[in-house]
Amino acid sequence: MSTEIVLRGALMAALRDHAPLADAVNGIYAAPVIRPAIPYVELGPIAARDWSTKTEPGRELRFALSIFDQDERAERLAELMAEAETAIAALPRDLSGWRVASCVFLRGRVDRSTNSWRGIIDYRVRMLAV
Repeated sequence: MSTEIVLRGALMAALRDHAPLADAVNGIYAAPVIRPAIPYVELGPIAARDWSTKTEPGRELRFALSIFDQDERAERLAELMAEAETAIAALPRDLSGWRVASCVFLRGRVDRSTNSWRGIIDYRVRMLAV
């Protein structure tokens, strides 16, 4: 199975199983949704590149997680972003046919549009075939 599919499934399970996040949002989605109820979490595309060693196939994957909120201030969004980071940190290291060598937070940012907030968290995950 491709690393992108394996990682997406593991990420979705980790986010949905983390009660402080799952109970605070109206949905956790693996793709864009038409008219979701805010607040919600959306996992963006996963980009992969080769990260093989001399003896083992490997992949480096990058993804962004977006959290949408409509509160007047960004405090709740910051709390949701922290819970998402906690959920991702608990990602199992052994996945179907792959082992997570590292899962690294790259950056976080907050955007404000007219009526809503969007928190974006970027990660890099390196995996080796087992």
